[in-house]
Amino acid sequence: MSMKKRIINLIVGFALYLAIAYGLGLTGVIDPTAAKGIGVAVWMIYWWVTRPVDITVTALLPAAINAVFSIVPMEDIISQYSSSSIILIFGSCLLTAPWASIGLDKRISLKALSLIGPSMKSQIAVWLLAAIVLSNMMPNVVVVAIFTPIAVAMLKAAGYEDIKKCEPAVPILCAIAWGAQLGGAGTPLGGAMNITAIDFIEKYTGQEFMYVDWIIRMLPYTIVAAIVVLLMMIFKKRKVDRLEGTKEYFKEAYAELGPMKREEKISLVLFVIAMLGSFLRPLYADLIPGLVPAYLFLITGLINFIIIAADKKTMLLEWDKAQKEVMWGMLLLFAGGLALGQILTGSGANDVIAEVISKMNLTGGLGTIAIFAVFACIISEMTNSTVSAAVTIPIVIGVTTKIGLNPIPYIFTTAMAMNYESLLPVSVRAITVSHGIEPNKMLKSGFPITVVRMLVAIAAGYIMLLVWPGFGELT
Repeated sequence: MSMKKRIINLIVGFALYLAIAYGLGLTGVIDPTAAKGIGVAVWMIYWWVTRPVDITVTALLPAAINAVFSIVPMEDIISQYSSSSIILIFGSCLLTAPWASIGLDKRISLKALSLIGPSMKSQIAVWLLAAIVLSNMMPNVVVVAIFTPIAVAMLKAAGYEDIKKCEPAVPILCAIAWGAQLGGAGTPLGGAMNITAIDFIEKYTGQEFMYVDWIIRMLPYTIVAAIVVLLMMIFKKRKVDRLEGTKEYFKEAYAELGPMKREEKISLVLFVIAMLGSFLRPLYADLIPGLVPAYLFLITGLINFIIIAADKKTMLLEWDKAQKEVMWGMLLLFAGGLALGQILTGSGANDVIAEVISKMNLTGGLGTIAIFAVFACIISEMTNSTVSAAVTIPIVIGVTTKIGLNPIPYIFTTAMAMNYESLLPVSVRAITVSHGIEPNKMLKSGFPITVVRMLVAIAAGYIMLLVWPGFGELT
């Protein structure tokens, strides 16, 4: 982006805020405080889409704007940058930080892929399914970051040196990105977008959210969406039908790792403890009320700092290493989304938006679900799923409560729609593009799948709302 265009976008973002906050607020169209809240949202969305600054920088706007314009109490905003949800993401980063250096990430990946065959159909199926499974255990951005270099190395081993000109690279790398997003939808551990949604659910209900509730309600959609995407990908016509030497490459690469080391076993056990402890939380919630998943992940992550490494000279995790592995940008982006949600709620902007949407004669049926789903999907594609969750979930809660509905089913349905990004080279898609996929090829391949996958989310949410009496009831 040229400096001239960047400056224009910077100015336009601020101008939009002023136009909405003071153009609508001072003229009596809507409440002045609510107008400021809507102005902040528009400013942030505009910068997230046009990107005159990094999206992480945009996530800091709520604190800066609120300090100047006093929209809501400042402590309400600052607390979002240190919430328990932030601790959860931070703890999960600490927990998996040693994986790259000790080789556990590659061991898990290569083991899952060692049975892959040379046909492109099996390649797509295994990469997609492996990404789905692994993203149920860690953030999808981590899964894509782990799998993509392995896939590129495999393609080069098969004789494709130039990834940009490699025909099989597009479906394989897209399968990784899309599979990670599908799997990430099925678990709270899939990424910050799900934690964002859960944070809003907890604020609405006033009680702790059990992770098992998310898994149970998202599982039907995850299975159906995975099958649909897989079928669309493997039956699409392509010029190359086979990759030679791929199965051997994975077997040789896995054999080079040797036996599982002590550090790998310890890291894997700690991760399993944290993951199972989070999902089985209802069993011990009354016994240890303070040990919510955020602090369980933090504790298991901290244990890495006190375990002596095999060389007996360092610990399994040192702080210098942790600083490099923790995704600070994702933490700030997630916190910024929560802060934006707090501004929308605290300023009354959500009520104004809900009032406008409720006049569309929504009844809570298929049309309501479709509006929420399409809106969430568009925001995800333009920015990312975390931003989409921060923008859409508060609106979903406001609209549904305004028309007298239980918002929980609609939150889950919206989460199905927002948990997918396949068009533009941003978010996790930037990883695959950085490894050689042409953005226009990704856009062309992803558009039909995005449309169909969104329709699956709408249908799944609507059907479960009709036939599942407990879909909106939480543990």
